[in-house]
Amino acid sequence: MRKLIFGLVVLLGLAVLADFGAAAWSEYRVSRALREGGVLESDPAVTIHGFPFLLQARDGHYENVEIVADNVHTDLLGDITVEANLIGAHAEAGELLDGSIRSVPVDLLYGRVMLDATELGQLYGIPDLQVSAPPASKSDGTGGSGGSGPTTAGGVVLTGTVPVGPVEATVSVQADLVLDGDRVHIVASDLYFGPEGRADFSVPDVLKPAVLGLFTTTIEPQNLPFGVRPTFVEARGSRIVIEGEARDVVIDLQEVQTPA
Repeated sequence: MRKLIFGLVVLLGLAVLADFGAAAWSEYRVSRALREGGVLESDPAVTIHGFPFLLQARDGHYENVEIVADNVHTDLLGDITVEANLIGAHAEAGELLDGSIRSVPVDLLYGRVMLDATELGQLYGIPDLQVSAPPASKSDGTGGSGGSGPTTAGGVVLTGTVPVGPVEATVSVQADLVLDGDRVHIVASDLYFGPEGRADFSVPDVLKPAVLGLFTTTIEPQNLPFGVRPTFVEARGSRIVIEGEARDVVIDLQEVQTPA
């Protein structure tokens, strides 16, 4: 009996190892296919969630394939992070394992780009720019206007050293994030003296409009993964996240990101 139990344990261990090995190999093949699109400078991280993997492969249906590509270069913002989640991806096991996979039907696709303070500072021309989410979002839970025009998707606190009249000073402002089609407007609305800011200077009223203008800008359309259109923007920690989703689409793994 002990030999039987030991044998079963060994077989179970081998089965688990085989499952993880097949998943790791498939993740590597998908990663290589993504990089071959010609834009990514390194292999993106690919994780096929769900266990057992071999059961998903048998059915040709994968619960959640997560893709993360760091240091994706754009001319406007420098290096950004690109992420995608393929919820309900469909692919034949053979194509996945031998690396020939290219087109993938997906039930629900989430795509996002993430911009940190370094990239935004480059856009603003404020090298020491810091980004933080405010204590409470201005969003009313409906996405803003409720119409077809620009929608306010919450706020963000920006802190940086800028000219205030004849002097340089560290100033914090609260800004609204406004999604207008494919563009994101960051509109500074007021000075900020709360815990998320680091303002050490009180701006005279006469200079306030000019200072707020230094923290107001537009992020031109960014290429979300696989051509997803932006539908949402928010501040998450020290990053601004632009996200979109699409349902029942067929994606080309070689077009995860096109030059922006």
